[in-house]
Amino acid sequence: MNRIIGIDFGRKRTGLAASDPTMVFASALDTVHSANIIDYLQKYAQNETIIRFVVGYPMNLNGAPSEAARDVDAFLNLLKKKFPDIPVSLEDERFTSVLAHRAMIDGGMKKSDRRDKASVDKISAAIILQSYLDRPDAVKE
Repeated sequence: MNRIIGIDFGRKRTGLAASDPTMVFASALDTVHSANIIDYLQKYAQNETIIRFVVGYPMNLNGAPSEAARDVDAFLNLLKKKFPDIPVSLEDERFTSVLAHRAMIDGGMKKSDRRDKASVDKISAAIILQSYLDRPDAVKE
């Protein structure tokens, strides 16, 4: 089944989300060590057809790339090298961690579970992907 993958890349951990086959809903998928992200995606692609990556891009409030953008740029180069036939879209990731915490609270998650950064990362990836999927101009093929 065709899937769009949302990625919240971080220096240590990377949150992942996947679209449903209709490209309407994003669901948190997993959090993996960033050094293992390409291996994870290659294994995932053996069972599912990835038609696009949506990568959260870190921006400052003024709209300029943040310091973390360098790490994401290096990851983007590697992603495009390892998956040359899969298009990549960038999505502004400002405030996704705040939104992820809010979603965790609204979902009734216990405070101790909300401290788990891995949960925040994969929920952030789902928010990034859902933001992309909700746009009327989003490419879904």
